[in-house]
Amino acid sequence: MKPLVLIVDDEPGIRTELAHVLEDEGFRTVTTGSGAQALELYRARRPGVVFLDIWLPDRDGLETLQALRRLDPDAAVIMISGHGTAPTAVKAIKMGAYDYLEKPLSYNRVLEALTGALAAKGAGGAPLEIAVEPEHERTFLPPPGLPLLREGAAEQRTVGAGTVIYGIGLHSGGRTGMTIQPLPPNSGIHFVTLPKGTQIPAHLGSVAETEYATTLSRDGESIRTVEHLLAALHACGITNLLVKVHGEIPVLDGSALDFCERLDEVGVVDQGVPRKELVIDRRYEVGGAGKSLVIEPAETFSVSYRLRYPPPIGEQFYDFTMTDFAAFKAEIAPARTFGFMRDLPMMAELGLGSGGRLDNFILVGEDNVINTELRFPDEFVRHKILDIIGDLYLLGYPVRGKVTAAYTGHRDNITLERAILGASS
Repeated sequence: MKPLVLIVDDEPGIRTELAHVLEDEGFRTVTTGSGAQALELYRARRPGVVFLDIWLPDRDGLETLQALRRLDPDAAVIMISGHGTAPTAVKAIKMGAYDYLEKPLSYNRVLEALTGALAAKGAGGAPLEIAVEPEHERTFLPPPGLPLLREGAAEQRTVGAGTVIYGIGLHSGGRTGMTIQPLPPNSGIHFVTLPKGTQIPAHLGSVAETEYATTLSRDGESIRTVEHLLAALHACGITNLLVKVHGEIPVLDGSALDFCERLDEVGVVDQGVPRKELVIDRRYEVGGAGKSLVIEPAETFSVSYRLRYPPPIGEQFYDFTMTDFAAFKAEIAPARTFGFMRDLPMMAELGLGSGGRLDNFILVGEDNVINTELRFPDEFVRHKILDIIGDLYLLGYPVRGKVTAAYTGHRDNITLERAILGASS
């Protein structure tokens, strides 16, 4: 009888397809979409080979690989991914994986890797002799305390379950993926880069660049285009979350709507601990050269924005009050990022915009929108509000104050936040 094969992948279609291929070759299979359940199945059934996806909703594939190797140093593991990178493949092999396969999976490569892994494990070859790295216990600390913090009526929140999101990086142009996972109260929001595992707090102190998007960085590792995800988290009231990502947050359709829908799918959990809110105590203002960004005390969080571009955009104004998550999803989240034909050569020189597709941003020509129908007549100004909501969450806490902006961008948002923190520290 041929050995049992364990298939671990977050996509049901991949699990089913791969199982059918292997069963046609006489192998028995067992499948799961969970890293934790994969470990339980391995303990109980000791499969001959494991096909293990990099992206899993509860723990990433590299963590699961490490745990499998601790459980059984001879475990034969073949990593699979549709959104991996060369450094991820190298790290997986160094950690003891026998092989690394890119999706879509090739029938011949699957069987070749499976046969080789069985041979290396001992059915005709030597067992794998690769040291297992010690497990690294992470500590997730909340954002720094500030005099402007007040205890709010709402509770701290996290997601009800982990999930995986795939896509393209808007500026890198590369395939990317991310997982979001719950964290306990008083943890804050944290990014972890894959494959290196660098931990980057979602905080103003991590901001490295603001050219066309907001980039966080630490110890030589960067995560780009965080603002759309952070806007959805800010609006939903998520205060504790772990985000694991390859280099750049997926752009999806260029808005925050897909992030909102995914949060609805996995659910949100109130954690029984009051959340802290950053309550604006006076007027703060930055700007110059015709631009202005102001935040003032208010009982709620609201953003008013005025923009002016040459036709076909013209002048637009929108006033949004964050009454609840539903209001954000209806009025702001669907608004997509936009760019101009005239700016594309400069963006290319800067290495930006490589992931722009006809379905993930609004492309504006000299006389008209080139590639899509607008979701709102004033979609452009609504997207500017989305960016402000996301960038302001880098203060580390939900904000209570009234924002009034005219002709500003990411750099101004970050400058305003630094003025707030500088005055209150």
